[in-house]
Amino acid sequence: MQPPSTRRSEDLSVEDYALLPLMDPFSVDTLRELVHAHIGAGLATVRLQPVRTGKHNRSFWVDCDAGRFVLRIAPPDDAGFLFYERLMMRQEPALHTLIRSRTEIPAAEIVSYDFDRQTIDRDYMFMAVLPGTPISEAEWLKPPMRERALTQVGRLLRQLHGLKAPDCLGEDAYGYLGAHRPMAPQPTWWEAFRTMWRMLLADVEACGAYTPELADAMGDLLDEHRVAFERPVASALLHMDVWDQNILIDQRGNVTGLVDFDRALWGDREIEFAVLDYCGISEPAFWDGYGEERESTDGAEVRRLFYLLYEVQKYMPIEVWRRGDVERAAMYREYSLRLAAPLWSA
Repeated sequence: MQPPSTRRSEDLSVEDYALLPLMDPFSVDTLRELVHAHIGAGLATVRLQPVRTGKHNRSFWVDCDAGRFVLRIAPPDDAGFLFYERLMMRQEPALHTLIRSRTEIPAAEIVSYDFDRQTIDRDYMFMAVLPGTPISEAEWLKPPMRERALTQVGRLLRQLHGLKAPDCLGEDAYGYLGAHRPMAPQPTWWEAFRTMWRMLLADVEACGAYTPELADAMGDLLDEHRVAFERPVASALLHMDVWDQNILIDQRGNVTGLVDFDRALWGDREIEFAVLDYCGISEPAFWDGYGEERESTDGAEVRRLFYLLYEVQKYMPIEVWRRGDVERAAMYREYSLRLAAPLWSA
């Protein structure tokens, strides 16, 4: 792909000038050239509008003579990533192909992507537009409609969890197994989660939210509860980011899309349940759709607390590295310590 051409500032339209602050650091022409190169759209027909939802990638609605698409651009390499976030967009093309071919989950078709960075210094991809509105933006949503949506989400996640690594990937492995490979595949879920836990603690320590002594203690705490994790676990595909913003619905509350699979991993579905708890999705309607009750043993409660901690602790480096909010990171630190308190005494 050739580098995009540029136009003189006097050639920009009023619409272009309005977009400039939102496009930074990319020029309007650069993004239009990307659309032309990947979609084949006429440059003069390309219209771009920033997507207001989404906190990690830069996303734009693309309207052109070839149709309507979403352009997603990864953050710069120095944005401040959790260990599993670096280059995570690179696992999405294969995931979307798998999910679209083996489930009824309305996942977007990825039309094109470029991870070679010959044109811009970011990974990016083009996706077909899914219909619907994120639940987080649906001000008209009534309680019965939300229940309908959560029931359908339950059914869809049950299908997702039915995808197992040996059948889908050809290997009986656990962890973040996508093309970005932030960790080595592990032969058991215990070894995978222990690796993930230690790597996350390293991020929390690196951002200054945990002292080295506290990070070591939290690592040892998991080892002390090893017996709760050493059990047969199928390596299921997990979304790991299902919340109101990533669920699209129509005007009746029917699910029209699940988005943002870039944090997906393969492992124990109970860790997905903990994320659903934290994000307010784990309601009776969801479980009606999922069609199976979660385990309620003492061991399951130990795992639930660790999995919830895995979700909560990530916000400390996010707040420090990406938002510069040390005070908010301290709030997550105190919350994490309160969650861990029953585990210290167990």
